[in-house]
Amino acid sequence: MKPPRLLLALAALVCMGASAADPAARLHDPAQEARARSLFRQVRCLVCQNESIDESEADLADDLRKIVREQIASGRSDGQIRDYLVQRYGPFVLLKPPFDWDEAPLWLTPFVIVGVGGAVFAWRRNRPTPLEPPLSAAEQAELEALSATVPPQGGLTKGAQT
Repeated sequence: MKPPRLLLALAALVCMGASAADPAARLHDPAQEARARSLFRQVRCLVCQNESIDESEADLADDLRKIVREQIASGRSDGQIRDYLVQRYGPFVLLKPPFDWDEAPLWLTPFVIVGVGGAVFAWRRNRPTPLEPPLSAAEQAELEALSATVPPQGGLTKGAQT
């Protein structure tokens, strides 16, 4: 016997509601909650590393969401909150970290490698290829003797060519 579709839909709805964020953790002011959600998308989950804390289900991401909400509730600006997180967890906590001269070699190395590879490729392509040395007099005489004994290919005689 198949379960009724309404029962399946109700079970799916209950499961979706169970996976939603805790409403008690949300900020009461919708504008502040919108700011918090915007910041969540800018902060990296340090456990998942390729997800923002908005997407992550890790416990540390939950803790970071609470910290961001507390900072917003205390009246701090977005920049102050980002600075606080960077001071506490390092620049890796931001999904788009700012350019830092200490990390410049890390960012510039791929461009240097591609540039050097392109220069080597261009240099090797423009370099003349070495030719074989010309035939000596003895080799030239032997080649002419062999050419005289071999009949012409293609069936045409010298007189028939025009």
